[in-house]
Amino acid sequence: MGGAENIVGLTHCATRLRFQLKDASGIDQASVEAIPVVLGAVAQTGNRYQVVIGGAVETVYNDIMALPALKKMHSGDSHAGDTIADVKAAERAKGPRGKFAGLDTFFEVLSDSFRPILGALLGASLFITFMALMATLGVIPAWNSPGVTLDPSWQFVNLMWQGVFVFLPLMVAYNASKRLGADPWVGFAIMAVVMLPGFAALGASDGAETVFDGKAAIVQIFGLPLTVTDYSSQVFPPLLMAAVLGLLTKYLKKIIPASVQLIFVPFISMLVMIPLTAFLIGPIGVYGGAGLGNFLKSINDFSPFIFAVVIPLAYPFMVPLGLHWPLNAIMLLNIQSLGYDFIQGPMGAWNFACFGATAGVLFLSIREKDRQMKQTATGALAAGLLGGISEPSLYGIHLRFKRIYPRMLVGCLVGGVIIGLGGGVKTSAFVFTSLLTIPAFDNIPLYAGAVAASFFTAMILVILSGYQTPEQKAAVAAEVEAREAAESTTAAVGSTVSAPVVASAAGTGTATTGTATAVATVLATIGSPVAGVVVPLSEVPDPVFSKGIVGLGVGVDPTEDTVYAPGAGKVVVAQPTGHAFGLLLDSGVELLIHVGIDTVNLAGKGFDVKVAAGDRVEAGTPLVTFDRKVIEAAGYSLVTPVLVTNPKKFGSVDQAASGHVSVGSPLITVAAK
Repeated sequence: MGGAENIVGLTHCATRLRFQLKDASGIDQASVEAIPVVLGAVAQTGNRYQVVIGGAVETVYNDIMALPALKKMHSGDSHAGDTIADVKAAERAKGPRGKFAGLDTFFEVLSDSFRPILGALLGASLFITFMALMATLGVIPAWNSPGVTLDPSWQFVNLMWQGVFVFLPLMVAYNASKRLGADPWVGFAIMAVVMLPGFAALGASDGAETVFDGKAAIVQIFGLPLTVTDYSSQVFPPLLMAAVLGLLTKYLKKIIPASVQLIFVPFISMLVMIPLTAFLIGPIGVYGGAGLGNFLKSINDFSPFIFAVVIPLAYPFMVPLGLHWPLNAIMLLNIQSLGYDFIQGPMGAWNFACFGATAGVLFLSIREKDRQMKQTATGALAAGLLGGISEPSLYGIHLRFKRIYPRMLVGCLVGGVIIGLGGGVKTSAFVFTSLLTIPAFDNIPLYAGAVAASFFTAMILVILSGYQTPEQKAAVAAEVEAREAAESTTAAVGSTVSAPVVASAAGTGTATTGTATAVATVLATIGSPVAGVVVPLSEVPDPVFSKGIVGLGVGVDPTEDTVYAPGAGKVVVAQPTGHAFGLLLDSGVELLIHVGIDTVNLAGKGFDVKVAAGDRVEAGTPLVTFDRKVIEAAGYSLVTPVLVTNPKKFGSVDQAASGHVSVGSPLITVAAK
């Protein structure tokens, strides 16, 4: 290629590497094509050069980009479609996080500090839920009441959740320090000092002064007042400590020579941060967090009804913006300082309204035979009801179909009103509100009734009013109709092929053998994935395709705008740009469907991808819908090559039709060797 300095840019599509060079005149074509993984190479105008790799193109691309000389380059071919990440980013852009970089960074750090330990928190919360259920059933006494002593067996069960919550500050310190560029184990070690039994013992030393109703003590250390308190389950102190540690680490790395940073950066960090955390940061975090918790508690004490209504109505707008993370921290703080939390009950009304709306979408998708939405809604509903996780529902469905939100808010309101009228509910566990954690709340009938009302209100409203606009509904109906038509065509073709074998069985033995051999030769008949006019492979306007370098088959000049799977199989490649799909059919045929020529350059504009790599498809499953006006306006050909990319496995790959074909009409025949 003339060296790394000759490469201006490198991207890839479904089958080929696309080089943009400073000067393409000196390339040795024969040497390039002699490389074992290369199927062929084609020079193009404008110092562009394409190297055809086939299905391994992404691996080869990654290997090239990992070369030291090319690490500075970044691919321009990665374009996300309407993914969950895109939806999150779009929602964040609407709020304050999208307008202030510092605020966005704050919430990202907060999120990354908690996200890795959510599994441990949820696991521990289920142990607490189990203990609460046992107490409700009378199996054990009220295990969290003062003065209650449990049997040793139940004491052991009770210990199974305490490790997570007691040492939560250490976990948060590790994650936050890592996120902010500091050594996570240094952050862990700093926070561990204030959690040592010896540190707590300082509060009982001679001369210590008890403050805050016995919750803390002041002791003089070298003439300076040290606040000694219980840091277990605290989250604000480690977050503040990590923020300062991150800044200190960056400064130390600037002034300390690289050769001795391994020794002196951790040492000086601990020398500075341990006293700073013990004397200043820790107490600020404890009392600052307590202040926030007390503020919300005062609102709840003043009017549990208002609090129970506002929280579920606010959450649907807070979660998309990521503004709910501070409330999660306060919930944990409430449990540590008060012994219970009062936020999660009203939050459950929002969660179950969210899940109810998803259930309504699932019902409609089953009724309307929308396979893609059925799959999405099923997974989202399972994650919600069993795990209390709302993100798959929120980002996968609700924010994409804005008609859902008003119906969901009604469900939030109904559940919040019921909880408010009942005086609120409390829980002694940090739980993601799901079916499994209902026993964790102190007033189970009230909470269960409220979340059930939220769920079914949202579900029924979505079912009655629908979640799609008329245009979206028409598009889904058209896809279903086309799929059913394709399946009917495929069935008809199958009947036609098998008929000669049955008929010949009544004739002579020779006729039977001859006919059976002829039919068995055709291993697979591949239907057209799109309606249009057949274009012989040699006339496809791209030399890489027309020369059969990628595979054998035909092209189709589409007359409609949706491409379907031509048979049952697995999606191996689904480019996010929507321009190419690789399928492994059940017959063993590896198929490439490339929508248009050079359409990768559109970066996904005009394409609506319906499937993802790893999906199972049947004949007639929509793969992508494209906007021909966008493609034609950009000057690209719509001719869609349909190619068998493993032709050496078979005896022959032949064009089976000419002229106009409809979806599912026989297009290619593949014969066995």
